[in-house]
Amino acid sequence: MSAHDGRQDTGQGWDAPTPLGARNALPGFPAECLPGWMSRFVLALAEETQTPVDAAGCVALAALSTAAGGRAIVQVRGTYTEPVNLFTVVALPPASRKSAVFRAITSPILKVEAELAERIKPQIVEAELTRAVAAGVAEKAKSKAITTKGAPDALADASDAAAAIEDIKIPALPQLVADDVTPETAATILCDQGGRLAVLSAEGGIFQILAGRYSGSPNFDLFLKGHAGDMLRVDRKGRSEHVESAILTLGLAVQPDVIREIATGPGFRGKGLLGRFLYALPESNIGARNVDPDPVPAEVAAAYEERLMRMVTHLFDWTDPQVLQLSPEADELRLDYARQLEPRLHPRLGDLGHMSDWAGKSVGAIIRIAALLHLADNPVDGYRLPISADTMTAAIRIGEYFTAHAEAAFDHMGADPEVERARQVLDWITRKKPARFTVREAFSGLPRGTFPKVADVLPSLELLEGYGWIAMEPPPPRNPKGGRPPSPAYQIHPQISGPGA
Repeated sequence: MSAHDGRQDTGQGWDAPTPLGARNALPGFPAECLPGWMSRFVLALAEETQTPVDAAGCVALAALSTAAGGRAIVQVRGTYTEPVNLFTVVALPPASRKSAVFRAITSPILKVEAELAERIKPQIVEAELTRAVAAGVAEKAKSKAITTKGAPDALADASDAAAAIEDIKIPALPQLVADDVTPETAATILCDQGGRLAVLSAEGGIFQILAGRYSGSPNFDLFLKGHAGDMLRVDRKGRSEHVESAILTLGLAVQPDVIREIATGPGFRGKGLLGRFLYALPESNIGARNVDPDPVPAEVAAAYEERLMRMVTHLFDWTDPQVLQLSPEADELRLDYARQLEPRLHPRLGDLGHMSDWAGKSVGAIIRIAALLHLADNPVDGYRLPISADTMTAAIRIGEYFTAHAEAAFDHMGADPEVERARQVLDWITRKKPARFTVREAFSGLPRGTFPKVADVLPSLELLEGYGWIAMEPPPPRNPKGGRPPSPAYQIHPQISGPGA
């Protein structure tokens, strides 16, 4: 029943199907590598929301990056240092409860942000009042200088009074997190916040903004410099501001199609932005979720909130970043990882050569992850303790998870869209395992974002039939009384439906 000649017969009237760009199963996020208080919350939240652990795990790393970004660096060796911020992106289909995961993970950060704002409001009021008084003094001094026709003493007093206004700085309200923000606005906020900011969003709109939705041209400067911790200069309202080290955190959840779309965006790969993200492409569990899951235990949620809030609060007050060191054992693990990675980057012989822009940064990524895990357990005195071998081992395991998912992400970016749609149909068939199905039944079970009309399913079914996964049944005789013809039906390869199905 196969449309392809030359296949091996299965002995059941079907030839063996041709693989549809088959992918290896991707590993799940190793939540056990996170600190215990965070690991317990991540696993419980994944259960309550019925989402892949990958979603909560990736957002949790972004939360740690939000807490510590700009407040610590790792002194690796010589002049080589790494900041401790991350860019993470997890791809999930619509209705995957991404927003619920984001709210639960980031809630403690927003609580601290509100507390910090209340703490600094009296200082803002005092500074504004002082500046208003200084402005009044300057205005009087200016009037006196005018009435004395620029007498030297009066002119000097007016000049000093005007300069005094500029010396009075009004503190900015603390802002740790932004959401739907343009690069220009994010750069301004980052400068106001002393060089640190996190963009955390359960949507992928930031990629359209980067591509120039509002400005008409791509703008990656902040995001490139903010990942590396480079100096950033912002020109606004006739004056220039700069920070010596811009530290940006990105924690995003997007639909899978966005991963492929950004690869075609102008400059996304050429400028190096795609190589800076840690990708997660978990398998969706929509259609197999428990409708009555266990909620997060109160004590687990309380411990998570208390520990993350303590970490954010303590590290917020650091102006100069604390310097973290690797233990000799941790550094040896880093070197072993780098030695094993290097031949894999070869452009022709290495299995990661096609994505060396990403893989070449993976050693730095595991160092950053190790630092975040270290600070999560030691937020108060982490700078006094070296990063241990156990922590580096956990970071390497997380790094290996992201490497596997990055390979899938870069394959997805270059995939044939028609094959990708056919794979979605095959995934639906594999989950449902029907003995047969109609076109309308398939359409009803597939996402409307990819298949808005029944006719959109037909090319994928033709492709699957050509590869030998399904076979169309002969159409039934026409009803002599007329009426709407039945929807075409397909038989399923027994490799999916099982013998005798």
